[in-house]
Amino acid sequence: MKTYTTIVAIAVLLAFTCAGLGWWAYELNQRLTALNDTIARLETDLTASQEREKSLRSDLAVTAETGERLAESLRDAKTQAEKLKAEKLAIEQASHTFEEKMNAAMAEQEVTISRLQGKLSINILDRIMFDSGQADLKEEGQALLVKMADVLKTVPDRQILVIGHTDNVPVTASRHRFATNWELSAARATAAVRFLVDSGVSPRNLGALGYGEHHPIADNTTAEGRAQNRRIEVVILENDLLKMN
Repeated sequence: MKTYTTIVAIAVLLAFTCAGLGWWAYELNQRLTALNDTIARLETDLTASQEREKSLRSDLAVTAETGERLAESLRDAKTQAEKLKAEKLAIEQASHTFEEKMNAAMAEQEVTISRLQGKLSINILDRIMFDSGQADLKEEGQALLVKMADVLKTVPDRQILVIGHTDNVPVTASRHRFATNWELSAARATAAVRFLVDSGVSPRNLGALGYGEHHPIADNTTAEGRAQNRRIEVVILENDLLKMN
């Protein structure tokens, strides 16, 4: 009887032991499954993190390259700005020197020189250049144009417009040659241009205009005003002001 009781006790103990081991195995399996899920999630997160890092490194490389290009562009812009500044200064100095030379060459009481909006204007009263109603240059006018040509030849990058002006008194004595003041003013401008070319100024830089009586600078009702209006105007411009090449 005692042996049977012992066997039963041992069987019960074994049953409880097996049940406990089964529960423990189940718990371990659950924990292992959860741990594997965690590992899988961490591996996914790690992969995503590595991809983000790769993308950020690529973006950083692009940003660095873009920054270098911008820095290079900025350096080029600064260099160009300095170059343009130096060119502008050189042009201003050359213009100042040119104006001084022209003032020295045109040191005549009946010649006026003025600068306005980038152009230099030289006004010469007609009595220095021509006899009344005529378009043939006088010796005095030729001598003055020789001096002018000597200065103009030092600046081959300028455009020179020679403009003839008259007063409002109709042409009379020379009507057989010039029907109106327009023809007279144009002929005088052309004569001056032709003489400048003969004196060595490039014809590519020269132009002749005749404005007749239509651009007065003084009152035509007085003898003094009419004398001021009868003039040859030489306008000197930078090439880019006329868009010529």
